[in-house]
Amino acid sequence: MIYLFDGSLTGLLTAVFEWFERKPGRTYLQLTGIFQPDAFTESFEVINNEDKADRVWKGLQKKLKKDWQRTFYCSYLSEIPEAFNHLFQFAIYIFESEIGAAANYGNDHVVALSKYAKSVEREKHRMEAFIRFQKTGDGMFYTSIDPDFNVLPLISNHFKNRYADQQWVIYDLKRKYGLHYDLNTVEEITINFSDGAKSPNPSPALMDEKEELYAVLWKDYFKSANIVARKNTKLHLQHVPKRYWKYLTEKQLA
Repeated sequence: MIYLFDGSLTGLLTAVFEWFERKPGRTYLQLTGIFQPDAFTESFEVINNEDKADRVWKGLQKKLKKDWQRTFYCSYLSEIPEAFNHLFQFAIYIFESEIGAAANYGNDHVVALSKYAKSVEREKHRMEAFIRFQKTGDGMFYTSIDPDFNVLPLISNHFKNRYADQQWVIYDLKRKYGLHYDLNTVEEITINFSDGAKSPNPSPALMDEKEELYAVLWKDYFKSANIVARKNTKLHLQHVPKRYWKYLTEKQLA
């Protein structure tokens, strides 16, 4: 049996509820968009239900410690198709086992979720470290990103606390949504971009007139603080992989 869902967390949790209600036996969870039907496999389309999803999540909260609740959520944010089935199977395993079953690293789903969550947490920390804002002409601080995983929900509090005195937007170009902080709250937004803005480096015409000067000053500071004799390219790439250089002013201007 294959359960089909839309990729949402509500859909995934609803699928767990449906499995326990129907008890269809061995079941695999798959995204509707990538499912290839065949004559020998029965499928069931999961219809999202907030009440059922809430019941499953509350049940998981009773069975899992806080760190494993976060591991579950981070694994979901990985958006890796195989991760969804591991999450589905993990939830069933947890409900059918005694409290503490998440510590059983002999279980394939426990190992898989640990691996996915670690990758997502690493991406979260790198986004927090490497994101650079640019001031727009209307006084907003803006940056666009395209991370491997959907980390916006995880970095919201970091930037709200660190830049509490300025309005900012962090926009995920890959997933086509972003976060907007208005000095009070952080809200999820979508933007219809002009050609000049839909880029990690928006057109100078959209930026504050002093933004280019700030970039040059930062470049000069970076060069003066850099000790050429101690340059270790291999170690530098381990800490700042090339795929993150597009976010760094000092790399863009080098």
